[in-house]
Amino acid sequence: MQLAVSVILGAVLLVAAALKLRNPDRSAASMSTYGFPPGAPRWLALGIVVAAELALGAGVIAGLDQAAFAAAALMALFALTMISTILQGKAGKPCACFGGGSTVGWPAVGRNALLAAAFAAIPFIPESPSTDTWLAVGLVVALLAVAGLAVAVLALAREVGMLRLRLGPASALEVAHEGPEVGGRVSLIERFDFAPRNELALAVFTSGGCHVCRSLEPAVESLRGEPALAVAVFEENEDADVWEALDIPGAPYAIALERDGTVGAKGTFNNLSQLESVLATAERRGAERRRIEAFGV
Repeated sequence: MQLAVSVILGAVLLVAAALKLRNPDRSAASMSTYGFPPGAPRWLALGIVVAAELALGAGVIAGLDQAAFAAAALMALFALTMISTILQGKAGKPCACFGGGSTVGWPAVGRNALLAAAFAAIPFIPESPSTDTWLAVGLVVALLAVAGLAVAVLALAREVGMLRLRLGPASALEVAHEGPEVGGRVSLIERFDFAPRNELALAVFTSGGCHVCRSLEPAVESLRGEPALAVAVFEENEDADVWEALDIPGAPYAIALERDGTVGAKGTFNNLSQLESVLATAERRGAERRRIEAFGV
């Protein structure tokens, strides 16, 4: 029985490493979620993770108790890192857990916690377990699952509470130190093709692994029909230089610009109403600035 469990869980690590290597460029780009700068640091981080998964996967399959405990520690580290990343507002961003398409989220936290418990339990699984042993193992796994769920729920409740304090129901979340400075000018405006009637530019930042981004694509497309608005979408991996230059905190995110490149408003949004609030805020601030410039009041 222990051998079968070891082979299955060891294979999980080997598959995770293989999926990362299937598209190494995308997997390396996903390391930006954890704060690694472009270039060698991201590739080094990816190489360390892949090497650890390959080595530990082979060790677990070989029946080494040390490898099982080390794999449990690795999964626990992944879970804690994921929680920290979520609390930083990066839910939905690529995590490279099982290739570049995997995303940061509470399901991934739960998965890593369960894998950590499973790896830690391998050395204690007898070859021919009795009924009492099965009951004991099931009870331990259930208790660990409940504990992991409790931690996830408490962390999620804290995050929701913070958002409710800072965010109105129909307003995007604008944080001063995230993204470009409001009122400053950015060269991003050069990436837009303006029509004569366009008064504002809307930059929408999305990520290929963001489910919310995909659900909002029709809403973003609907804004392209506004005659006074120029819209451009910047994907995290394809436009990584833009993301880095503007210090975009995550997706979906929007920046409203005046024609001269002045940042009128910015913020994280989750629906069309919040996205439109970015435009409304930019229009209001632009009108106030022009009034001050014209009348000095």
